[in-house]
Amino acid sequence: MEYNTQRSDLIISEYGRNIQRMVDHALQLETRDERTKAANAIVNAMVVLNPQIKEYNDYRIKLWDHLFIMSDYKLDCESPFPMPSPEKRMLKPEKIPYPTYNIKYRHYGTIVLKMIEEASAMEEGVTKDQVALMIANFMKQSYVNYNRDNVNDEVIMDHLRKLSNGKITLKDDVRLRYVSEVKPAAFSTGGKKKKKKKKKHSSQ
Repeated sequence: MEYNTQRSDLIISEYGRNIQRMVDHALQLETRDERTKAANAIVNAMVVLNPQIKEYNDYRIKLWDHLFIMSDYKLDCESPFPMPSPEKRMLKPEKIPYPTYNIKYRHYGTIVLKMIEEASAMEEGVTKDQVALMIANFMKQSYVNYNRDNVNDEVIMDHLRKLSNGKITLKDDVRLRYVSEVKPAAFSTGGKKKKKKKKKHSSQ
């Protein structure tokens, strides 16, 4: 009995060992015409084993690329697509930098910070005051979601002033929405509420 630990590693494991054996067999065929026929048969078999690959527009290119990779780029046959470069496969994708933001009050999130930046650049006037009030109410919502405790309007206004570097200042007589209005709603169980049936009173 032959164990997997005694076998060579599969180059692309998703196709299984039988496909790899078919590729190895194709490499041993003498004529280019025979190798081409075998290659087309292998690609068709790969589609049967992985039908979900058809979801990609260029799935035929991927299959032929995988075929050449499994042959260690040694399969000499007629192909509808050029053989991929071995060097290209060795290239590692560039790391995408993770966005980091230095937020003084993290519970407000980056969206609030961007809103404050946009509002800070606005001209002084009624429109800016309305936007600032909207942001302050949104900040109060975020604060309540963060600690579920009551919060004074003065705290929110102070945070707004600091985050805007003093460019947004609400008037002292401005009042934000009540905490009861901004507290997060209870999670729904997903079921529909049963309507209570009204009892019919029999007439005497």
